[in-house]
Amino acid sequence: MAELITGLDAARVRGNVERVREEIADAGRDPAEVEVLAAVKYVALEELGVLAAAGITTVGENRAQELEAKAAAWAGRADFTWDFIGHLQSRKVRRILPLVRYVHSVGSESVLRELAKHATPDTEVLVEVNVAGEEGKSGFAPAELDEVLARAPVRVAGLMTMPPLADRAEDSRRWFAALAELAGRHGLRELSMGTSQDFAVAVQEGATIVRIGTRLYR
Repeated sequence: MAELITGLDAARVRGNVERVREEIADAGRDPAEVEVLAAVKYVALEELGVLAAAGITTVGENRAQELEAKAAAWAGRADFTWDFIGHLQSRKVRRILPLVRYVHSVGSESVLRELAKHATPDTEVLVEVNVAGEEGKSGFAPAELDEVLARAPVRVAGLMTMPPLADRAEDSRRWFAALAELAGRHGLRELSMGTSQDFAVAVQEGATIVRIGTRLYR
């Protein structure tokens, strides 16, 4: 397991956020149209105050237990909007739904069943799509998307993907473009794609949310 990130400096984090926004602009997009979501999987709980001081308001956690702990610890102390961005086990759906704006990783039949049981009228999610058809990877196949959207028990705000691991950001372009085409076909507004390694390519292909971790903290 990676070591937790500690010793963050608010001024450095703020500067890193600004550099990410500058790269979004350099990629040809208005930074106001692309949300920078701070991925906090490896950020120690006590460091979240530094992120708040740096002006970060939207954060994403990969693990349900850590999301619960961090959201509880900072409730009323920082004005965070929480998203769940990791692999979601169906048995955790009930616990995290009240805590988050979006679940980015609705990618299995079991999760859809749990959403039908526990969602509220305000629940919105992103459907995870395995655009590259990687064996053993979570997410619905592109060919399944029509049916999934037709019977989703909650409002689907958009789509999310994690492309195959690649040495070059450019190698992910085809997968980001494929996700954008699917979202456009179905009139979905949100595209959660792109991380620290490849977000500039993702925003060129239409990302509305980029999930940035290490680039914000180093």
